[in-house]
Amino acid sequence: MWRREWKNLTFLTVAFLVCFYLPVEYLQGWTRLKAAVWESLYLVRWYAQEHVLLCLVPAFFIAGAIGVFVSQAAVMKYLGARANKVLAYGVASVSGTILAVCSCTVLPLFAGIYRMGAGLGPASAFLYSGPAINVLAIILTARILGLELGIARAVGAVVFSVFVGLAMHFIFRKEELEKANNQADLPEPEAGRPLWQNALFFAAMVGVLVFANWGKPAEADGFWVAVHSVKWLLTGLCAAGLGLILVFWIRLAWFKVVLAGAATAALAAIFPHEPMIAFAAGVIGLSWAASTGSGEGGEWFSQSWNFAKQILPLLLAGVLVAGFLLGRPGQEGLIPSEWVSAAVGGNSLTANFFASLAGAFMYFATLTEVPILQGLIGSGMGKGPALALLLAGPALSLPSMLVLRGVMGTKKTAVFVCLVVAMATVTGMIYGALFA
Repeated sequence: MWRREWKNLTFLTVAFLVCFYLPVEYLQGWTRLKAAVWESLYLVRWYAQEHVLLCLVPAFFIAGAIGVFVSQAAVMKYLGARANKVLAYGVASVSGTILAVCSCTVLPLFAGIYRMGAGLGPASAFLYSGPAINVLAIILTARILGLELGIARAVGAVVFSVFVGLAMHFIFRKEELEKANNQADLPEPEAGRPLWQNALFFAAMVGVLVFANWGKPAEADGFWVAVHSVKWLLTGLCAAGLGLILVFWIRLAWFKVVLAGAATAALAAIFPHEPMIAFAAGVIGLSWAASTGSGEGGEWFSQSWNFAKQILPLLLAGVLVAGFLLGRPGQEGLIPSEWVSAAVGGNSLTANFFASLAGAFMYFATLTEVPILQGLIGSGMGKGPALALLLAGPALSLPSMLVLRGVMGTKKTAVFVCLVVAMATVTGMIYGALFA
């Protein structure tokens, strides 16, 4: 009873302070407030157009596949609480070199391995490294913001992910020890198909995810530009390989897969400059073929749908709030951008902390953090805060925090966020002192 009353008192106190300090003069005429509302709507529309179909939907299918096609014993062997620590953290800390994803797209994958029995430490390292150690983003950082900052980001992100994972394991060591004791040595179950077949299955899905989201590099020519020019051809080849796997190994009805593939190919030929139409048709066809099937195919769709129901509403709500407060890149939300620019100048503790905190709450789509940071540096941002934002920003966002709370609880989410912000602040100060 008293606990409930304390909660009520806390809520009333916070509400009173908000009302007491409400900046009505600042919001006079509602101009900025109305602009912030429009920014939140523009941002959530942009997020839905650019990320839900191409990023999140493939991630949901991959996460569902982890729950169905990867045995719990295999997850515990390599990432579980009793797994070899060098192997577990080594694999988790470099996962982002394969997955070119943002802080939101990595969430279904994290939820999949965490619920399958992965240890909190390796799972947290994977959660951070997935969006942070993006090869394309690191190359873009070195090309635009300087080689030293690109190298610092790459090295810092790998070390960072291991440290955050170890810290999460140490802080919650009692729970992890209990989990390890409960995870008896399970014999590897007899697989319905060889390991290499499962590996190709996941490789095809990851290929679709990576190539469909391959961003256009800043330079006019080179290898990355060449890949971008054929990104949809590569996406189609990965999708065709996935279709063959679904027919011959997953045992989905061949006529459904062929019909879905034919419709997708026809739309790609009819609308060559609107690849989203063909991609949407492929997603609908895959969902129809899997959901109407039995056995592993039906279970795969069911698991994927469960992830979508849990994660997508929270992400969209978080994007709305982030857009309302901070706006889109280059646009104003409720918080003026000049406040951010003024707070991150120099290399003080305050500047690094504010850069880390702001980066943790802002939403950065893949590769967008570099041009945003370029503008902030041009406005006087210090080198230390720049690295701090690069280390905290891509790995966290307000939408991802809301989802993480539902996956691993409020306490663990709060500790993870605090670790990322604190480590980014310290790393930024050290880098700023060395390269001032």
